[in-house]
Amino acid sequence: MSSWGNNIKLSIFGESHGKGIGVVIDGLPAGEKIDMDALLLQMSRRAPGRDKAATPRLEKDQPEILSGMLADTTTGAPLCAVIRNTNTRSQDYGDMMTRPRPAHADFTGYIRYSGFNDIRGGGHFSARLTAPLVFTGAVCRQILERRGIKIAAHIASVGNIYDERFDGTYIPDELMNRLSSSVFGLIDQSREAGMRALIEECRLSGDSIGGTIECAVTGMPAGIGSPMFYGVENVLSSIIFGVPAVKGIEFGSGFEGSSLRGSENNDEFFYDEGCVRTRTNNHGGILGGISSGMPIIFRTAMKPTPSIALEQKTVDLKEKTDTTLAIKGRHDPCIAVRAVPVIEAAAAAAMTELMKEAGKL
Repeated sequence: MSSWGNNIKLSIFGESHGKGIGVVIDGLPAGEKIDMDALLLQMSRRAPGRDKAATPRLEKDQPEILSGMLADTTTGAPLCAVIRNTNTRSQDYGDMMTRPRPAHADFTGYIRYSGFNDIRGGGHFSARLTAPLVFTGAVCRQILERRGIKIAAHIASVGNIYDERFDGTYIPDELMNRLSSSVFGLIDQSREAGMRALIEECRLSGDSIGGTIECAVTGMPAGIGSPMFYGVENVLSSIIFGVPAVKGIEFGSGFEGSSLRGSENNDEFFYDEGCVRTRTNNHGGILGGISSGMPIIFRTAMKPTPSIALEQKTVDLKEKTDTTLAIKGRHDPCIAVRAVPVIEAAAAAAMTELMKEAGKL
């Protein structure tokens, strides 16, 4: 299934080297004015070919809206957008029809679809399919911002180089605004040079490097989420794992919290001008699957780009023999960099889904 959501339903279609990719979004509220310049800014943050830390494949990622919007305002009908593919090099993938790339979905896709899957650029498994997700998030983000909800993420780490973490109790709007419009988003911008140097080292050696992304949602009202299986963590995780290369997610103190005592990990309550808050935020803004009113904070682990130029061992599915493979094509040396706006977009879609489920949209 390439569809997601119960109240805000997404259906993403297309392949990396097909004529185009796109999304149909059903359930958006009518009468929402969409700032197209702000939408295109989000698309440009994810778009390839604009930075050494990304693939050199150059795509404009200009969405063509076919339905659901009139005079830049949602009509309540399904919103459909198409993004044309204009810079494909399918010949780079000719040898991979029967020689699966290590750590890719080539082998599992071959088995699942009896060899009929589109291998070019990864086909429907490609990170190219995150462009329609970013379009969705750019629309949802504007709807949420009118309700006081902001979303921003940053590169938490590249390899063993780490950025600062969000302050779980207070995240200023200025920081949220800066990060949500950045191409290489960091809280401590002095870490950029070291991260870029490591990414470039990997690129020049024909290798790649993994990273993590930390995302925050501020302004989310308390009481949103429906346990047991439609809580905030459930809904967020279900769409986050639709993003290629995501291998893990944690909320609040996450795995680190598992080594703490309850007296260390518990967040004590207090009143702040009539509102209940917590002095710390190890719970990541979610208790029992329900938003607490504190910032929602989660981190995702992004694996290293599996397409690397170094020769690797694989198999020939036709000849049923062991062989080797040298991958051609254009690939990101570090997926985590361009995945930041994708994680934000997924979070925006999830929060819109949860708000509508709660009757707040």
